[in-house]
Amino acid sequence: MIITTTEQIEGKKLQIIGLVKGSTVQAKHIGSDIGASLKNLVGGELRAYTDMLDKARQIATGRLIDDASRQGADAVVGVRYTTSAITQGAAEVMAYGTAVKFID
Repeated sequence: MIITTTEQIEGKKLQIIGLVKGSTVQAKHIGSDIGASLKNLVGGELRAYTDMLDKARQIATGRLIDDASRQGADAVVGVRYTTSAITQGAAEVMAYGTAVKFID
């Protein structure tokens, strides 16, 4: 399965299947929130949240691929990611794009 942020795949003719997506909501435990609050005082990267969002993007991408596979896609073009805060310490990550089949 090819996953790309571009709208076309060089050398391929594409037939659009439709929208595919994958999402997850991830949260850190209270200890991470306390650590993040302290880090906010001195500045720097909030590593626990960086790791959480990396994992969330991987999960969302996997679910996007699963959705595309169920629809018989060969690739997903125009892939984008979005995030939104659900509550303090929890975020949703969504991956979405257009499923396509290759035309001979």
